[in-house]
Amino acid sequence: MSMTPETDTAVPRPAIRCLTPLEGRVLGVLSEKQHTVPDTYPLSLNALAAGCNQKTARAPVMNVSEAEILTAIDGLKRLSLVFEGSSSRVPRFEHNLGRVFGIPSQATALLTVLLLRGPQTAAELRLNSARLHNFADISSVEAFLEELAAHEPPYAVKLPRTPGERENRWMHLLCGALSMPDEAPQAYGGAEGGASPVAPSEFEALKAEQLRLAGEVARLQSQVARLASELGISLGSPDEDA
Repeated sequence: MSMTPETDTAVPRPAIRCLTPLEGRVLGVLSEKQHTVPDTYPLSLNALAAGCNQKTARAPVMNVSEAEILTAIDGLKRLSLVFEGSSSRVPRFEHNLGRVFGIPSQATALLTVLLLRGPQTAAELRLNSARLHNFADISSVEAFLEELAAHEPPYAVKLPRTPGERENRWMHLLCGALSMPDEAPQAYGGAEGGASPVAPSEFEALKAEQLRLAGEVARLQSQVARLASELGISLGSPDEDA
């Protein structure tokens, strides 16, 4: 499989800096909604804000204002990644992700899902990108991920497998290198021992999501304990199970 774009028409590619987390979210939402709600695409600012602040299929969940989104749009416009339509009285915005980065629709679909949902396995990416592109199998997903990772500079990276994980997860690098524990610097520096400086933006986003998930687990544990109490069931303690 090749990363050659599906169109022969190319646009001048500016030097692409690292995107901010909000710029990444805006870009991901525009790319997603192009496929999931084509009748309302390009998106109005109101629709774009709703997509950025969506509570489902987003990691981390954001709560940003239209003013903040407009600032992000201005930054993306300067990179030719977003355009504003002029045929409507209401400003509408569309993305230019595939052409600027020089990647085909399959790779665009994978980057979109990574921008919106954070690190995922190839199997998860195949499932979550189904509305954007129907991959035949997991191996085809992995092939496009490998080409994204082989790009210079890389657009994606395979994360080291953590204890308890059965598959490696993948993460985009459009917002800069992902901060990881010291035991796996080679994932972000190319050759072993050559780790590059790490930007904290994506790591902070992941920490926020971890805190959200921890709170959700605590809430569920509380509900289970309350139900057990009402039913007269003893759950025991972690020490007793050890």
